[in-house]
Amino acid sequence: MRHDDIWDADAARRYDTPGSGMFAPEVLGPTVDRLAELAGTGPVLEFAIGTGRVAVPLTAHDVPVSGIELSRPMVDQLRTKADETTIPVVVGDMATATIDGQYTLVYLVYNGISNLLTQAEQVACFRNAARHLLPGGCFVIELWVPELRKLPLGQEAVVFGARTGYIGLDTYDVLRQQVVSHHFRFGDGRDARLFRSPHRYIWPAELDLMAQLAGFELESRHADWIGSEFTAESRSHVSVYRLPAAG
Repeated sequence: MRHDDIWDADAARRYDTPGSGMFAPEVLGPTVDRLAELAGTGPVLEFAIGTGRVAVPLTAHDVPVSGIELSRPMVDQLRTKADETTIPVVVGDMATATIDGQYTLVYLVYNGISNLLTQAEQVACFRNAARHLLPGGCFVIELWVPELRKLPLGQEAVVFGARTGYIGLDTYDVLRQQVVSHHFRFGDGRDARLFRSPHRYIWPAELDLMAQLAGFELESRHADWIGSEFTAESRSHVSVYRLPAAG
């Protein structure tokens, strides 16, 4: 499975769920507020900008946003909300693609870095963020913590979500540090829809080392966007990495 094949026109049409899921106000509001705080007065760059879930409301905070996105259909969906002048986007791989300008903040949310399937690509993503940042700028990553403690010896799958009409299942390859997320959606009949996406999971300590290789230092790590303490029980984290200031 390749991510540029997965995120096709059908996936782009189905991606937005206004008012619910990752678009719920209690999820999106704190994300946008914290990013606006970190951005200050500067322009910002979103890796894997998608359909503009975060970028569009961030522009409403008078923060200039640009983006890099692998999927042309996702950008087409973004264009129904904001034009190229409002949110410029380059279509390309976030590990290597570049866009004009220098930024005070680069951000990559909702587990986006795990879409890069090798350690080398993930390190390159950090270096690409550093390439676009002004001295003293920061790179913010939102990422889940691998749930291997839920995986009994000899078992390869973990249910991460179950509700009416939906089951989420992760299958792990612990040797290669790979996971495939399976999203099953179904109604009252016999038919079901399956969406799958591959990921490479990253432990926080490994992520910190990637940051160091690109010249960043860890500034803060919290369990969520409102600043809750990150603990051994946290299922995800928001990590802020900063470059040294000029001079």
